[in-house]
Amino acid sequence: MITIPYLTALSTYFSYGLLFAFGQFRDFFRKIFDWWYASNLQGYAPICLGLEDFYIRRLYLRIQDCFGRPICSPPDAWFDVVERVSNDNNKTLKRTTKVSRCLNLGSYNYLGFAASDEYCTPRVIESLKRFSASTCSTRVDGGTTTLHSELEVCVANFVGKPAAIVFGMGYATNSAILPVLIGKGGLIISDSLNHNSIVNGARGSGATIRVFQHNTPSHLEKVLREHIAEGQPRTHRPWKKIIVVVEGIYSMEGELCLLPEIVAICKKYKAYVYLDEAHSIGAVGRTGRGVCELLGVDTADVDIMMGTFTKSFGSCGGYIAGSKELIECLKYTCPAHLYATSISPPAAQQIISSIKVILGEDGSTRGAQKLGQIRENSNFFRSELQKMGFEVLGDNDSPVMPIMLYNPAKIPAFSRECLKRNVAVVTVAFPATPLLLARARICISAAHSRDDLIKALEVISEVGDLVGIKYFPAEPNKEQLEENRVKLE
Repeated sequence: MITIPYLTALSTYFSYGLLFAFGQFRDFFRKIFDWWYASNLQGYAPICLGLEDFYIRRLYLRIQDCFGRPICSPPDAWFDVVERVSNDNNKTLKRTTKVSRCLNLGSYNYLGFAASDEYCTPRVIESLKRFSASTCSTRVDGGTTTLHSELEVCVANFVGKPAAIVFGMGYATNSAILPVLIGKGGLIISDSLNHNSIVNGARGSGATIRVFQHNTPSHLEKVLREHIAEGQPRTHRPWKKIIVVVEGIYSMEGELCLLPEIVAICKKYKAYVYLDEAHSIGAVGRTGRGVCELLGVDTADVDIMMGTFTKSFGSCGGYIAGSKELIECLKYTCPAHLYATSISPPAAQQIISSIKVILGEDGSTRGAQKLGQIRENSNFFRSELQKMGFEVLGDNDSPVMPIMLYNPAKIPAFSRECLKRNVAVVTVAFPATPLLLARARICISAAHSRDDLIKALEVISEVGDLVGIKYFPAEPNKEQLEENRVKLE
């Protein structure tokens, strides 16, 4: 739970209030001067009403240069960012021919597989020559190659489940699977900070949805107990099934799920556990097998394991792993399997090859080195940021590190000043986060060297002083302690 300083909350509310007031003021005069546009609609209602796109027009467009920055190189530790200019106060942005070489602190390239790899890349190129870039078909028609079957076996063995099914898009894995698993008469209990793909999947299922306080097992148990006692709305019949949905690492918080406690509660109340490991699989655990391995949870106690290949494996798509009965059912009923184009063969080969590297099946120890490097990099970077006085969310071992910004004026200031110093960061604000909780989300990679991290820390510290986001007193360094000791003597 984030506790916002009183003055920070007050200034943030004031800033948003000011933006809203000026936005409404400008909209009022816009209606006066643009009244004649209504005659051009030819009887149609406006496709975007004033309030529906107010946030985009009056807030987002002011700072849209901080988002969607185009790159023209692989998302490695350093990448090339294309510079853009605007001649209409950021309403539109035009690309230039100029390119800035920047330190990449925004991509999900946790293990460094997104760049060229000595083991993965040649095999991906070979699969492209053999299978082409796309199957141009669904899995149930002509879209299943030998690579797809090999990938599903590989994923099931890697995560420790009897079977797995893969999809071409990570977001669609959650949003398309949940409506298949549960429907009317069922109960979904979801963490309050679960990803939007889970939220949309739950809404599309038709099941009753209840939310428990973020990562709070005691509140989960309270919600479970109350709703099991009450039963379904109006009829009070027993629920057909109950699914508890959590994430391994919460993408906007960098926090590890309290999985052992949640699994114990779900066992007690006979509820199924759905675990989204999009940001944890491949990134944490001694052998990269995610939060179950890291926290000592038997994968047999997690009923549905979901993950994506877009983070640690340098590819695209997602998977569901579970019992053979579950996976067979999904193959017959899931729209993402029946109607969507199958995952690209080169992308499938990239995943297979990266898993082999992680497990050491490529004949080297590079996988173990990558896992050790990302853990060391993450813990070092988090520790140094905290020592500087930043408010950093998340847990040790997590490669996701949100730095709290709060005030809307600090979002573009932090992003632009970092970019001027050749450090590319991702800033996140409403609606991806609550209105008051804007942040910069740092993603650390095994590809980052210690020199890269030190440069990033120097730049972030300098910009943090400039923007004013060091909400805690900095710890004195060793040199300062020595000077103080000498003075006392």
